[in-house]
Amino acid sequence: MAKLIYVANTSLDGYSEDRDGGIDWGAPDEEYFSFINDLERSVGTYLYGRRMYEAMIYWETAPITDQPPWVVDFANIWRAADKVVFSKTLTSASSGRTTLEREFNVEAIRRMKAGETHDLTVGGADLAAQAFGAGLVDECHLFFWPIVLGGGKHALPRHARLDLQLLNERRSRSGVAHLHYRITQ
Repeated sequence: MAKLIYVANTSLDGYSEDRDGGIDWGAPDEEYFSFINDLERSVGTYLYGRRMYEAMIYWETAPITDQPPWVVDFANIWRAADKVVFSKTLTSASSGRTTLEREFNVEAIRRMKAGETHDLTVGGADLAAQAFGAGLVDECHLFFWPIVLGGGKHALPRHARLDLQLLNERRSRSGVAHLHYRITQ
């Protein structure tokens, strides 16, 4: 059975986006990319909300010539994975291996978890909140960047209790702290 894993970049005060919806406050370096690549290598399917998909679609056509190996590796990992985008407004998906769904169907995600041999990730705070609320998320990897945004979109659900067990922690030279938790609800 596959796990559903929430992977999120967050400010120290818990926001995944700034007040204007921006996510450009964290510039990934080689160490970060290498860690993310190792994490994502075992993932078979990405579940995305519309906005996260629109941010990630860049990797479908990102130029990989003359790029550092860790960037090329990330692009190839992303392109090889299946993607499911949950959106009521998108008319089509513009990347390979991508399915567009109008509704977040809890039972369909449970069936995916039961039938997959590779893990799934959920990307986007709003979609993740739905997955957390349905009890679907097994683990989360939170990357805390050394910045305080003072407002924006919360990385974790605001009105839900989550009991977490710390599995691992790591920090990068650039000050990013990674915390890996199991959901113990």
